[in-house]
Amino acid sequence: MAGIVHLIDHPLVQHKLTLMRKKSASVNSFTRLLDELSTLMAYEITRDMPMHTVEIETPLATMQSRLIDGKKIVLVPILRAGLGFLSGMRSVVPGARVGHIGLYRDPKTLGAIEYYFKMPSGMKDRDAIVLDPMLATGNSAIAAVDRLKETKPKSIRFVCLLTCPEGLKNFHDNHPDVPVYTAAIDQGLNDHGYIVPGLGDAGDRIFGTK
Repeated sequence: MAGIVHLIDHPLVQHKLTLMRKKSASVNSFTRLLDELSTLMAYEITRDMPMHTVEIETPLATMQSRLIDGKKIVLVPILRAGLGFLSGMRSVVPGARVGHIGLYRDPKTLGAIEYYFKMPSGMKDRDAIVLDPMLATGNSAIAAVDRLKETKPKSIRFVCLLTCPEGLKNFHDNHPDVPVYTAAIDQGLNDHGYIVPGLGDAGDRIFGTK
């Protein structure tokens, strides 16, 4: 079973991503652009979310109209870089719950090591959206979704700014049922497991660390 990849190539998304890629982008500029870009991506990611009908009163009449049940959506940033996606996503779905997965990448093996995991209750009734700016080797994404699946959510989607063929293959070899939403599929990985041309280390650029 081949995994599904949604490439979000809206002009505004691509414009902001180009500005973020620039080495000269300041921490303030980078985080502001990421916030704006994640808001734009949220519209595509939630395009086919299930809706329910409610009765409301307009100034002129009573009518049946549709709502997303935002409380059934769980945004799951992979710490720490995934936090950069959170604000923009929540501005679109303010009722969403938030879970957290803490992982760091072993610099020698490039494997993912977990240090924190916290989800809302009742995950079997919730749609999970995992957030991480980079899907590089795919190891962190695989580890995060492995743990998330233990809670048996109704559905899982993975959202990233950038990915590459190697990362997508590794991820979908392990989780072919989880669609990936991304703004770009770059050339590949370098010897250190970074996406090329990419945009560097997203966590460092968000938080101003080296």
